[in-house]
Amino acid sequence: MSAERAVLTVSQLTEQLRSAVEERFPAVWVEGEISNFKVYGSGHAYFTLKDEGAQIRAVLFRNRTRRLRFEPADGQHVLAFGSLEVYAQRGEYQLVVELLEPRGLGALQLAFEQRKARLGAEGLFEAARKRPLPRFPRKIGIATSPSGAALRDMLRVLGRRFAGLNIVIAPCRVQGEGAAGEIAQAIADLNALGDVDVIIVGRGGGSLEDLWAFNEEAVARAIAGSKVPVVSAVGHEVDFTIADFVADLRAPTPSAAAEVVVREKRALADSLADLRVRLGRAVARPLRDLERRLDQVRGRLQRAADGMHRGAAYRVDLLTARLRSASPYARLRTDRHRLERLEARLFGAMGRRLAGDRHRLSASAGRLGSLSPLAVLSRGYSLTRTPDGRIVRAASQVAPGDPLSVLLHEGRLDCRVERTREHDDRPQV
Repeated sequence: MSAERAVLTVSQLTEQLRSAVEERFPAVWVEGEISNFKVYGSGHAYFTLKDEGAQIRAVLFRNRTRRLRFEPADGQHVLAFGSLEVYAQRGEYQLVVELLEPRGLGALQLAFEQRKARLGAEGLFEAARKRPLPRFPRKIGIATSPSGAALRDMLRVLGRRFAGLNIVIAPCRVQGEGAAGEIAQAIADLNALGDVDVIIVGRGGGSLEDLWAFNEEAVARAIAGSKVPVVSAVGHEVDFTIADFVADLRAPTPSAAAEVVVREKRALADSLADLRVRLGRAVARPLRDLERRLDQVRGRLQRAADGMHRGAAYRVDLLTARLRSASPYARLRTDRHRLERLEARLFGAMGRRLAGDRHRLSASAGRLGSLSPLAVLSRGYSLTRTPDGRIVRAASQVAPGDPLSVLLHEGRLDCRVERTREHDDRPQV
């Protein structure tokens, strides 16, 4: 009791504890469950790591928070790497976290699942918001790396299936830091052109890390906000990204995306070629029938004329013989006048017969002309077909928004149904 006591101030004791703790644990991995996770306005995140028997405070400063691939949340089992630090003002110690990883599920996979769930809850994956691809694209936009094999594959397929299409390439990086922003900007640039009908966003396959730019929220929202339908063509058949879920259509490969975009236009060209052949055959058949009937009428007319000429010649010969048998000049003059009258009647009868035959021939030609499909079209009628070639005979066969092809006497119209009416609204006469 008489010995001199060694008395430390609180600051001195805390400093000794800080030195001992921080020197002993400059770097350590700690496993535990996140509790009370909160991000403050400064950007720093504070939380508690705990297990069944203890807990420790932890801090994740703003520059480290930005590097996280996933979103920390209460209840997650994680591995934290950092150093111990004594906070003298409160007499507490805490773990200053440098790295934070989910235990079990990888950080990227967890981030993928978290983002997929959050964007799905917003409705970005809903089928109702997905738009059909244009059936007749005139200009196709492609957002991808200009040096990648994916672009060469798409251009080769597009050129083979439908040469002459107008293609606009928006170059962007598809991997690495900043790639997501470039992809989003490429989609926005293609929309800004105003005349692009469909956009393909794609790249070749790769690991989850390689494809990560297409899982970023910036790309997902750029696709969702596009005024032009977007086809996602990222990776191989087994790879899925957030972009695949948001896009209006997901293609398993870039080549498949090119095939999908021009598939219906190629099919339409084939269908039109077939229709042109069938129409030519349909028109040629009645024309051949008309020519055959005209030949028959012409033959009958020629035979009738020949018969009339032979009859006239016979009568002329008979009158001539009678004239020669009568010697008086008066009888001769009378017979000559009679011959002239008979001749006039003969030619008059021939003229009337020929006129009647011409009239009947013209009427037959008119009736035959009315049977021609082209004559029907020339009178203002049209032939309306659905994209698969079926003829539309009733309003119930189509619905608002359906595309239609209308064949006119001269040319063709590509139309879209505004509304349908089951009955004719014209006033009854």
